[in-house]
Amino acid sequence: MELRSVEELMGLLYACRGARPDPGRGGGPADPHTHALRTAALLRRRRPADKELQVAGLVSPVGVFLWPGDPAGRTATLVRPLLGARVARLVHRQAVPEPWPQDDDLLGLRQAYEEARTAVFDAGVLEDWRTVLELTAARNTRLGALD
Repeated sequence: MELRSVEELMGLLYACRGARPDPGRGGGPADPHTHALRTAALLRRRRPADKELQVAGLVSPVGVFLWPGDPAGRTATLVRPLLGARVARLVHRQAVPEPWPQDDDLLGLRQAYEEARTAVFDAGVLEDWRTVLELTAARNTRLGALD
């Protein structure tokens, strides 16, 4: 599976609506769609200038829906061509159970991901993130062209 557009990614995120959380991952009451929105919203509040970190938070829960049991590596592979190496690295590393390196980005992502499992607040709608996803994808395309 390869994502070719933000529209395809949006479709996957919309498909996560109403999915049941994976109890094996300590899932809270949020479905993956709501969890994604809450994770991204928490990151936007804490790191408003870091759009790639916010996008990593938004797409991380997609793997729980698509590949229960082994989502992080596959999700990272899925989003890398569209959203870039940094987003892919954050998505992949945020679920690795080994000791954490001193990486503020990963620590922030993991904290928001965990908090979003049980947090209860209006995180907006997915359409609010379309422009951020498009800008991230466009930036990745430009940087890829420079390589």
